[in-house]
Amino acid sequence: MMRSRPPLREGASSSFGQLNTGKKSVVLDLKRPGAIDIVKRLVETADVVVENFRPGVMQRFGLDYPSLKAVKPDLVFCAISGYGQTGPSAGLPAYAPVIHAASGYDLAHLAYQGGDRRPDYCGIYIADVMTGTYAFGAIMTALFQRERTGEGQSIDCSMLESMLSLTLTEIQLAQFPIAPPGRPVFGPIATKDGWLNLSVASERTFQNLATAIGRRDWIEDPRFAKYPDRRANWGQLIDELESWSRELPSAEVQAVFDKQGVPSSPYRTVKQAMDDPQLAHRGSFTQIHDKGGTFRALNPPFRMSDAEAAAKPFVASLGEHTEAVLAELGYTQGEIAAFARAGITAAPSA
Repeated sequence: MMRSRPPLREGASSSFGQLNTGKKSVVLDLKRPGAIDIVKRLVETADVVVENFRPGVMQRFGLDYPSLKAVKPDLVFCAISGYGQTGPSAGLPAYAPVIHAASGYDLAHLAYQGGDRRPDYCGIYIADVMTGTYAFGAIMTALFQRERTGEGQSIDCSMLESMLSLTLTEIQLAQFPIAPPGRPVFGPIATKDGWLNLSVASERTFQNLATAIGRRDWIEDPRFAKYPDRRANWGQLIDELESWSRELPSAEVQAVFDKQGVPSSPYRTVKQAMDDPQLAHRGSFTQIHDKGGTFRALNPPFRMSDAEAAAKPFVASLGEHTEAVLAELGYTQGEIAAFARAGITAAPSA
């Protein structure tokens, strides 16, 4: 399904390509016993196995951690699921928007918006990315431990807990409620032609803000001088700030803030962000080639001094590497042909 997700160019999905650059593609029908034998031979050559079936599926296939550990004793096995591998919710189906709602994230976010309205629709699947990121960290940690001990291990990574990790303050407020401020301290301020995000997270940045707009009197104003008072009266501060910012275009306000070191940014579209000279400087994108042409894909957000951290510039067609990988595993051409006739493998798609 992901291979048909738009945007499509000549039948090729750049969304799929962005997620799968540089990967080999092997097709096996796991419901056929012969396929399980192939997977186990592949695992013998592997450091890591990652799966995100519903809990119990890998066990039914005979590909769960205990089964694969018998094949590869130092294997690192990572299972990603909605709610974890065990427990009362383990068997429930889970997609990112469901997890956003289940974790409390959506209503916590809504509480900052003001007004009584229905929860926002989900178009950006944070839970998928967050859980994959945590899985990456856990796998790297397990590999490091293996270097020390020689032992592999199983990792159980849940989307629900990954999303909860984004609500650090809200987890504490759920236990120790306080009256919320009239307006959150990080958010938009109006300008003559749009909006800027302003984040005043320290005494220094507050003083820089007061200096930037010629309101040094705020530093001694009992409504704003101390953080608790400033938080309680944040709405008043923003009203006074906007009496200045609404008279100026966003670019001019941004220039004033930048000069004084006030953390702020215009609200940009993703296209505008992609064209940021800072990202060009860091080489943040790789030009990827597939049957639909070329597109840009985001590299990992880190750079390493002695290793390459960048997307590989190709996207495999479905099953493109099945025969080559089986040959690498030691299967003969006759055996590979027999697998195809038995329906264990499939011919590569165009």
